Order: sequence, then structure tokens, then C-alpha cells
Amino acid sequence: MMASTGWQPRVVQRIIRLRNRYFLFLDVLSLPLAAWLAFAIRLERFDLGEYAGLALISALLAWVIKTPLLMVFGVYSRYWIFAGLREIGILLEGAVAGVTLQGVALVALSRFVNLPQYPLSVPFLDGTLTFIVLAMPRLCVHGLYTVYQNRFSSRSISTRRVLIVGAGEAGNLIYRELVQNPRLDVHPVGFVDDDERKRGLYIGQIRVLGAVKDLPELVRKHKVEQVLIAIPSASPSQIRRIVDRCQVAGAEPRILPGFYELLSGRVQARGLRPVRVEDLLSRKPIHTDITRVKALLKGKRVLVTGAGGSIGAELCRQIANCDPASLILLGHGENSIFNLHLDMARLYPDLNIAPVIADIRDLPRLEAVFRDYHPEIILHAAAHKHVPLMEVNPQEAFSNNVGGTWNLLRLAELWGVERFVMISTDKAVNPTSVMGATKRIAELLVQDGARRSKRCFVAVRFGNVLGSRGSVVPYFEQQIARGGPVTVTHPEVTRYFMTIPEAVQLVLQAGALGDGSGIFVLDMGEPVKIVDLARDVIRLAGLREGVDIEIVFSGLRHGEKLHEELFTAGERYHRTSHEKIFVSNNVCVPLEAFLHTNTKALLDAARRQDLAECDRLVRVLVPEYQPQSESKGNGDSLVF
Repeated sequence: MMASTGWQPRVVQRIIRLRNRYFLFLDVLSLPLAAWLAFAIRLERFDLGEYAGLALISALLAWVIKTPLLMVFGVYSRYWIFAGLREIGILLEGAVAGVTLQGVALVALSRFVNLPQYPLSVPFLDGTLTFIVLAMPRLCVHGLYTVYQNRFSSRSISTRRVLIVGAGEAGNLIYRELVQNPRLDVHPVGFVDDDERKRGLYIGQIRVLGAVKDLPELVRKHKVEQVLIAIPSASPSQIRRIVDRCQVAGAEPRILPGFYELLSGRVQARGLRPVRVEDLLSRKPIHTDITRVKALLKGKRVLVTGAGGSIGAELCRQIANCDPASLILLGHGENSIFNLHLDMARLYPDLNIAPVIADIRDLPRLEAVFRDYHPEIILHAAAHKHVPLMEVNPQEAFSNNVGGTWNLLRLAELWGVERFVMISTDKAVNPTSVMGATKRIAELLVQDGARRSKRCFVAVRFGNVLGSRGSVVPYFEQQIARGGPVTVTHPEVTRYFMTIPEAVQLVLQAGALGDGSGIFVLDMGEPVKIVDLARDVIRLAGLREGVDIEIVFSGLRHGEKLHEELFTAGERYHRTSHEKIFVSNNVCVPLEAFLHTNTKALLDAARRQDLAECDRLVRVLVPEYQPQSESKGNGDSLVF
């Protein structure tokens, strides 16, 4: 378990590796001695006189009763170098139970054998001595191991000095793992906690040295390289404050993922990761109860379009945990589907997974997919999503976002698909871009499909997804890696943000909550200023705005809004059974003939490259569509 060097004391290593059979041997010798000593202490002499026979019987009973009882209590199945309060409690319970049974046996035996009266104080003395002889060798081994780790193992390796923020349960567990695993190459020098009652107290071998405000001074004083944030329930504002102090101090912040890790017992130093932008969001992450989702997907044939994308791939992983009958990974890019299939086959070897390369605009190919796999549930994540690219390639947005969705809906109705969930966007609300307008038309088609089929066909509308392919944070990180500047379109532009897991949970939850048509929207809290997000990314990179890197404002681009919206005028919405999810299901969907005729005309115009006619038809289908006039801006700035 531990590396040995020439100068490390071999005796110490052998002692701390003692196996339970050696403790059993010690107990067999010491437990009868403890029973005999209880009489000697009670009588205050070693010559027990008339009590010698009673003491001898007590010693024999200690050997016969206590040792097997300790086995029942699990004393000989513990690894004592990691002993804690639970192990001490087991020893105490075993000692009390053993002395109690031993006393009962002596009293019962005295009825048949002429023995002197059993002194009432002897069981208490015997119990105390029994606990001492059981605990002393085990705690000595535990203490010796702790000293060995602190004084010998740490000297043989180059360690990083760290401070642990949070002197609670999670912080204590992290500290214990750091001490018990010298291969982590980490040396904790102290705790930091804002609770004044903990100030100066010892946890293990280190003290609570100060509060978060003291971080810069403590980092310099103790030559700390990393600060480990071990507060699973910390709010984003608390994390931001700690990160700011770390930046001032020049130490790298790392964080424990979340409170669910603590509950599941998976709090590990290896689980600490760099602080990410989503940790600094102005709201706490949202987690949904997926019990209904599991019930919905179990045993079903599930088709995911756009499976190779960031959201599609995460959808597939979460669906796989719900035990579907089969999972069809449909995507247009062969490399992304190939890599996802390899990953899924490794993680879920027993799941029936079908990788399918297909374009949702190719109706005959889609018909073959439905014929081969008979999907029962469809999660539609395939779409063109980049606003500026679709402004200059509108025909692609029309054919993919509108035409591809319509193809899927028609086949879903034809093949009796039970549930259809389409991923939409907040940019579909009062759209000012081609991409937003195509998504709004797709929403109308989904609701029209629900009206005709009487099945659960719904759309899920959410904001920007942090960490998704082509999203704003990786873009900022690339600019920082190039040395800057970081480009933001406007100092006041805001967006709603959510993480990939939140987005995927919303999609799955919508499929479970929906019982007809509707548009589901996540309560994403307050919108975030993009310039504040850029500053967070710069801060997490260990840089300073205006000193190490600049932020440049490039001007709003064509199709971009200053502020996004979540609902259109006239949409009435209400909370679902999940407090963080809204649903709007009163939208006035155009008549089928009007919607289908104009949609078909729009797709025909797109195929002819007749963009003027496309623009006219979009305004017919989405009267609230108001394209923004293009403003001059930096060509190196994207719209998010």
C-alpha cells in the first residue's frame, strides 16, 4: 500500500499493517486478564482469597463469551488504521454486551456452584478494562499510521500545499482523504471558515486558520498553491467571493461538485475540479426528479435526432440510465455519431444501441429509419442554431429547422409515435433572426401535430446552454488563449443561461409532464449580462481585465436582440407540478391548411433560393417576426 524507502522505519510499516488475526490473538490474551484485574482492583489486592475461583471462572467466560461476541459485532472485519467514531462505538457496544452476558452467566452459574457473592462493582470495572484493552492497541496503530503519513510519507514526495475552505463534514472528509492518500501529492495546511465559533479549532492535525476574507494573507503566509472549496451547498455568490479572494492571492481555486456528492458518499479529493462559469451563475443549479422520466422511458424504443451534438449526446446518456428497450442515435455527422456510439457501447454494453447516419431533410431516408426501428418516443435535438450563420444562409435554416422538423412530425403521426419532444429556443419569442423565426414555425408545426394526432407532441424552450458546442464560454476561452481581446457585442446585452444537464433534464421532464400540446419553459432566474460572463471567464483563467486582457465591444449584429424573452404576447403560462418548469398551452395555432400551405411554399422558395419570397412567407407565418437592421461590428464577434 505504501512505498518503502531505505530510511523509513520498517517496524512502523509492519505495525500499521497488522491484520485482524493479530488483534484477535491479543484479545484472547487480554480479555481474561481484564476480567481478573477487575476483581483485583475491587478488592485492592492481588491475593483474591475466596474470590479466586470466581475470578478464574470470570476470566474463562470472558474468553468464551466476549471473543465470539466481538466477531458478531464485526470488530475483526475493520481496517483499524482508518478507525473513527463508528469503530470506537463498535468496541464500546461489544464491551458492554460482553460484560453483560458474562455477568448473567456468572449469576446463573452461582445457583449451581457454591461461589461467593458476585460484587456489583466488578462488571463496571470489567467493562471499562475490556474497552481499554480492546481500544488501546487499535488506536495505537491508527495513531502510528497518522504520524507515519504526516512525518514520513510526505517527506518522500513533492507536495502541493492547499487550504480547505469549509470546516464542515465535506471539508473533514476531503482532509481525511488527503492525509490517507499520499499519492495525491497534496499537503493540507489548514481550514478556512467564516464561522467564528470554529476559529482556532483543530480538525485532525490542522487548524481553522481564518475566514474567507483572510485568504490572501493565509496563502502568502503558508505558501499555498491551491484553495479547495469544500462547501457543497455554497451559493454562486459565495463561490464568486472565494474565487475573487483566490485571484487576489494568486492561488488556484478548485471545487467539490455538489451536495448530492456528499449524500451519495462520493466525496473524494479526486472529485475536486476547477471552478467553472456555471458555478458562478446568479442562481443555484436546478435538478429535477426523474422518477416519472424513468417510468416513461423504461422498455421504450427511443429516437434522438442530433445525437452527436452536445445536448443530444447528454440526452442519450441520461436516457440510457432509464433502461429503454433500444436507443437510436440519429445524426448527420458520422464522426460525432461514431464517437458517441463507441462511448455508449462501453458504458452500456447490455443496451440495444443503433447508430444511424441520416439527414432529417431526407424524407425517404427517414422513412427507412422509422420502418427499421419503429420508434415510440422521439427527442428532436437536430437543428441549425447559430444566429449569424443562419442570417447569411437562411435557406439552410428553413430546410433543416422547418423542413426537417416537419418530416419527423409527419412520420411520427404515421407510425404512431407516442411522444414527440422538440428542442426550441427563447429566440423563437418575437424573433428578430432567421434562426428564431424557423424555430417559431417549428413550434407551430409541433402544436399542429399534437392537435391532429391527439398525442403528446411538445416543444421545450430554453436559453443559451453553457458548455454546448459553439457556445459563448468556449468562444471566450479561445479568444483568451490567443491573447485577446475578448469581444462582446454590447455592454448591456443579456441572455438566459442553463447548463447542459439542466437543459437535458428539462427535455426529459417535458416528455414526462406533457399530456397534449404545449411549450415548456425552464425558470432560468434572471438573465446574465454577457460582459459579466466574459469577466468571469477571464477571472477563472487567472487573468485581470484591463491588465492582462481587454474586453472590446463590437456592436450588435444583424438578427441579435439586446434582451431575450421567454413568452410571446398573449401566451398564458403557469407552473407545472415541477416548481421550476412553466408550460404555455393556449397558443393560437394557425389552421392546418394555412400552416401547411405556407410552410410548403416556404420550403419550395428555399429550394429555389428565392430569399425575397422566403422573407415574405416567414412574415405571413410569424407576424411578430421583426428582423433587425444590421449594424457595423467587429467581424470576430459572434451572436449568442
